[in-house]
This record gives sequence, C-alpha cells and structure tokens, in this order.
Amino acid sequence: MTMRTESRITIASNVREVWAYICDVGRWPEWAPTVLECWVRGGGPLQPGSQVEQRAKDLWWTHGRSQQVTVVEAPRYVAFAGPMGSSRARWAMELEPVDDGQTAAEMWIEIDLAGIMRAFPSRVLKGRVQRVSDREMAAIKTALESATRVGAES
Repeated sequence: MTMRTESRITIASNVREVWAYICDVGRWPEWAPTVLECWVRGGGPLQPGSQVEQRAKDLWWTHGRSQQVTVVEAPRYVAFAGPMGSSRARWAMELEPVDDGQTAAEMWIEIDLAGIMRAFPSRVLKGRVQRVSDREMAAIKTALESATRVGAES
C-alpha cells in the first residue's frame, strides 16, 4: 500500500532563491524538525545519484539515514528516495513562479508501507506525515521571507 501526502504554500521569494535554499542541504535542520545535521556524501551539488546523509532524530532515538537524489531539474524540481522507518519513501519539491516574484511550492511524499509501519492505522500515519510536511513548508516560508525582509531593510 502506498500513502501520499501533499503540502502547498506560496513564498514571497523568487524561484531561484527558494531553489538555492532547498538545495542547501546544510540548512535542512532549519526547517526539517527530524534533521539534526545534513550533508551530501563526498560534497558537491545535488545531482541524480548523489547521497544525502543525515543525522536525524525520530521519536526518542538519534540515527543516521541516507537519501538518494533521483531527479534534479533546476530551478523547479528535485526528488529523493530513501527509507522512512521500515518503509521505502520518495519525496520531492516542485517550484513554480507566480506573480510579483513569488513562488508556489509543493512538497509531496509517497511511502510504500512495509514492516511495522503497516501496523499503524493509515489515517493516523498519514495525518502525522502531513502535519510534519506542513510544518516544514511553513518553516521554509518563514526562513525565506525573513531573509527577504532583512535584505530589504539593509
């Protein structure tokens, strides 16, 4: 069984600024609540086949996890695949320019439920994933719009 969530938000920053922020994996801990530290294995930019390594905290334990970059279509689309608990997951960020230099951003997550994760009621699990991704999108918006305001005030 595959579960999918989608989160959308409009950000008062242009697509290139949003793209740069999303692709700066060292800044993921600013917006992703489970990510404590993040880097591209071997350095370099995000590109298909790159491994994004994380030190993460889920529930009460800290652990390493790895996601593979599957698609990069700068500055509009980036996608990843990797484990989520006992399941395989994919997620992506899609960006589209809108009026007045803003960006419509969508994050989608697909999880192929397996192992212990199949024991959770799907609506409960989907609700939790949705809340986390909505929180992440709000944090991205806040970070980018705060940076835009600070830049405009300088």
